[in-house]
Amino acid sequence: MMGGVAIDGGSTSSSDRPRRSRRVRMTGAERRQQLLDIGRALFAEKGFEGTSVEEIAAKAGVSKPVVYEHFGGKEGLYAVVVDREMRQLLDMVTGALTAGHPRELLEQAAFALLDYIETYTDGFRILVRDSPVAQSTGTFASLISDIATQVEDILGLEFKARGFDPKLAPLYAQALVGMVALTGQWWLDVRRPKKAEVAAHLVNLAWHGLDGLESKPRLVGHRKS
Repeated sequence: MMGGVAIDGGSTSSSDRPRRSRRVRMTGAERRQQLLDIGRALFAEKGFEGTSVEEIAAKAGVSKPVVYEHFGGKEGLYAVVVDREMRQLLDMVTGALTAGHPRELLEQAAFALLDYIETYTDGFRILVRDSPVAQSTGTFASLISDIATQVEDILGLEFKARGFDPKLAPLYAQALVGMVALTGQWWLDVRRPKKAEVAAHLVNLAWHGLDGLESKPRLVGHRKS
């Protein structure tokens, strides 16, 4: 009691009270990117079937209608994620194929795929989880075909220069790209040996195989058709 006025030591003025942190509202573009990031991580971990709209919305701290508003549902979100990953990988491969010796071009292609796996691991998991390399249809098979088309042009010129039939270049392009893709899928989990060593061995097999090509290969077994 001081001067007849009670002093409440626990009372504070309004200016001294802690202010509640105001939640910053995301823009539409920011919310869309947030949902893409969350969806990408969940699809990589659980696959398309194992991921639900409810889980995506919960991770983002929003209601299900927000996901539908931006993407129309899980399918739409997945399609955008896959499309982005396919473009990223294709851009990395085509961008790596700069002018140079054919063997160096093979190295560049091998490194491009391994770089993508190392940098965009979740993206590669998404591409191969629901559309494995070994399948003839699906998103990853389509992507491998696109990459093979890029390699096909290079092989066609090399075949022509060596007197081989350039019409066979698409076959060899599919074989080479498929070999690198399947090896990449295996390396995704084991990560041994180191990336540069994997690339060196891939190119060793591919280059020396191409170097020793017969213009008209023959079968040595009993089966001829």
